[in-house]
Amino acid sequence: MSAIPGVKQLYDNVDTEALRSDASNTLIHAGMAFHPEIITHASEVFLYTSTGRRILDWTSGQMSCLVGHGHPEIVQTIADHAANLDHLFSGMISPPVINLAKTLTGLLPDGLDKAMFLSTGGESNEAAIKLAKCFTGKWEIVGLAASWHGMTGAALSAQYHSGRRGQGPMIPGNHILPAPNAYRSVFRNPDGSYDWEAELNYGWEMVDRASYGSLAAVIMEPILSVGGMLTLPPGYLAAMKAHCSQRGMLLIIDEAQTAIGRAGDMFAFEHEGVVPDILTLSKTLGNGLPLSAVVTSKHIAEAARHNGFLFLTTHLNDPLPASVGLKVLEIVVRDNLVARSRAMGLKLHAGLERLKERYGCIGDVRGRGLLAAIEIVKDRESKTPAPELGDRLAAKMMGLGVLANLSTISSFSGIFRIAPPITISEEDLELGLRIMEQSFSCTEGSLPLYK
Repeated sequence: MSAIPGVKQLYDNVDTEALRSDASNTLIHAGMAFHPEIITHASEVFLYTSTGRRILDWTSGQMSCLVGHGHPEIVQTIADHAANLDHLFSGMISPPVINLAKTLTGLLPDGLDKAMFLSTGGESNEAAIKLAKCFTGKWEIVGLAASWHGMTGAALSAQYHSGRRGQGPMIPGNHILPAPNAYRSVFRNPDGSYDWEAELNYGWEMVDRASYGSLAAVIMEPILSVGGMLTLPPGYLAAMKAHCSQRGMLLIIDEAQTAIGRAGDMFAFEHEGVVPDILTLSKTLGNGLPLSAVVTSKHIAEAARHNGFLFLTTHLNDPLPASVGLKVLEIVVRDNLVARSRAMGLKLHAGLERLKERYGCIGDVRGRGLLAAIEIVKDRESKTPAPELGDRLAAKMMGLGVLANLSTISSFSGIFRIAPPITISEEDLELGLRIMEQSFSCTEGSLPLYK
């Protein structure tokens, strides 16, 4: 395979079939099928394959490349620190770690004053849950039914979307609340509108009955991305905080996919004006590098330390990824990317709503900022999920050059998640929408509403 014209690549002239065979023979299947394309290059909002194709990356890698692939300032920061300050003993600290903590907490409201830096979202949620247990002296954790928090023990035990099978019992003391799904919930007011308050209160009544009397924390996302891009109803987060306060619990907000401008606010919890007791960040903070954070108040941090909080890992407070996180924050603030994400998000959602007006298989459009979803159904009356149609649409979109959904997990039920880099141009945004329109127009079962 010859090089793609005008694109410098590390992996020119690779043998695609040999690589596919080697992948099949040597890589562990982690729960989803390997994509058939071999990606040899990524730049800005595009991926390039070993067969010479260019694909618009509408998922920012794994919902992570906030400012695009290969951003020159990120590249330079990585090179500088790889050459000069890459990795240290976990008890040592360095300028990029200290500066990232100062900059990050400076962007956050009072009560989120101290930070630690780890590698993945699951790791940061593991640490947050342990922090909450050490602070409260209690051990029960409550999560939402469509949640995704990671693959480690405590994080997975508080996760209910997927990943719980095949390994025996979860950690004891975990409870579940209904996920706030305005499109599908059976809790309705007399006028048919979503009665989230009755649903939430009912859920807490069940938790209280099941509890051992040791409720430590709720962990939740401000937009449940993996669970279908479920956006919290206005007032929901404040009500959840009130339920926590009534029971002496902490509120942990997991902003792996929503933070640093992705959802149209610097941090998505700010949309409702509710400050969590503990905040976790990952994905967007490292722009694709393994970097996550746990942020909490001075009071909680010091009390947990006094109570024996211990969370030492190989890459705790590593300087190289911290330098990248610091550069990401600098770029987002300097280039006013939060406001840009909000404005471009309005254009994205308007385009998706136009698609909904034209195709009856789109049951719902939801999300906020440059974080969106469309739910594919067999028809709008029954709202029956249509994952098979979703698969065919995804294949058509990929064939035409846009990646709108990486996952093949069946519990997505035909829900497309869309999260391009927040640096995406209006031209590339419109390109993605046109490809989606073309895909719907030529896929059987899309139920065109136009003549």
